[in-house]
This record gives sequence, C-alpha cells and structure tokens, in this order.
Amino acid sequence: MSPLLAFLQPFVQHGFLQQALLAGLLAAVPCGVVGSYVVIRRISYIAGGIAHSVLAGLGLVHYLQVVHGVEGLSPIGGAILAALLAAVVIGWVSLKLKQREDTVIGAVWAMGMAAGIVFISLTPGYTTDLMSYLFGNILMITGADLWLLVGLDVVVLVVVGLFHRQLLAVCFDAEFAGLRGVRVQPYSFLLLLLTALTVVVLVSVVGIILVIALLTLPAAVANHHAHRLRSEERRVG
Repeated sequence: MSPLLAFLQPFVQHGFLQQALLAGLLAAVPCGVVGSYVVIRRISYIAGGIAHSVLAGLGLVHYLQVVHGVEGLSPIGGAILAALLAAVVIGWVSLKLKQREDTVIGAVWAMGMAAGIVFISLTPGYTTDLMSYLFGNILMITGADLWLLVGLDVVVLVVVGLFHRQLLAVCFDAEFAGLRGVRVQPYSFLLLLLTALTVVVLVSVVGIILVIALLTLPAAVANHHAHRLRSEERRVG
C-alpha cells in the first residue's frame, strides 16, 4: 500500500476523522475571510482579547448550572454573549470615547480572564468541559458543532458579500472613508461582531489558546502572496 493510501485509509474507516476533516474545512472559510480584514485593519490583538473574554461566559454558565442548578443554559451560548459583549465594549470605548484600541483590548482581555477564573474557582469539582474549550479537541466535534460552523460560514459570506467595499474602506483608511460618506462606526462594529462570532465558533475546534493563530497567521501569510486587496486599497485611496 502506498503511503498516501495508508494515510487516507483511516479517514474512510472512522467517522470521527471525517467529521474532524469537515470541521477543519468549514473553519477555514471564516478564518480566511474575517482574518483578512483583521490583518488589514491591524487588530489581530482583538482576537486574543475576545477569545480570552469567552472564558467569562463559559465560567458563568458552568457556575449557574452546578451551584444554582439552572437548566437550559448552553456553554456555547454563554461564550457567544461574552464575545459579543467584549466586541461591543471594545468598539464603543475606542470609537465613542476615542481611547486607544490596544489599551481597551488589553483591559477586556484581563477582565474576561479574571472573571472566568473567579467563576471556575467558585464552582466545586473539576471543570473538564471548560478545559476542552481552553485547548480544543477537533476529534470530538459533534454534528451540532458542524451545523454551527455551517451557520457561521453562511453569515460571514452573506455579510461580506453585501458590505465588502465598505469594510475594505474602513479597514484601509477609516478617516478617508468617512470623508467619502461611509458610515465608519457601524461598519467598524460590524467587523468586531463578525470577529467575535468567528472566535467563539473556532474555540470549539482549536480552543481559546490557538484561535488567535488560526484567525491571523493564514491571512498574514497570504498577504505576502496575494495582491487583490492591495489593488482594492489603491482604488479606495
């Protein structure tokens, strides 16, 4: 048997490997699309801030379930709320209060991690589920996770298809875009919310620690080989 066939044979025999491969392919779509805007906008640090703030939502949901017996709460739902809240806070403080974006992201990063650690420490027992979110486990991807990735792909592609030029203008030169009549603040918030949703869904694939690399490094490498966005930059300018 050739080495290639020996490598592919387990994917044919085992369903969980097929799901892991499909999850990786589905995750590549939002990584490439949203990651490109993040790299161009030079807000790669925001992925880390949002990813680590997700721990607060996960810890809160787990605390309510174990300590207070609250049922019907989903850890991924808590993660989504925490990520969206972090994105709104970052956007509101940096755009409305005119504070440095990197400073705001650092504050959200620290506060999210601190809140998550507090809730985890207040919850009795070993929080194995939360450990899986920290490091990810693509081999344990479920059908629900795959549908969540499909939904994220659809949302990202539809939003980018509708507002690509506006997002591009805001990413390259927000001040000039504002002078040309582009509403900078709504599209900046839109980019932050897309980044937050992407980070949350990718957490189930690679975990909080590696989601930053998955979102930013491929786009950064592609930036050295693809020049389409650069040509768009000249047209916007």
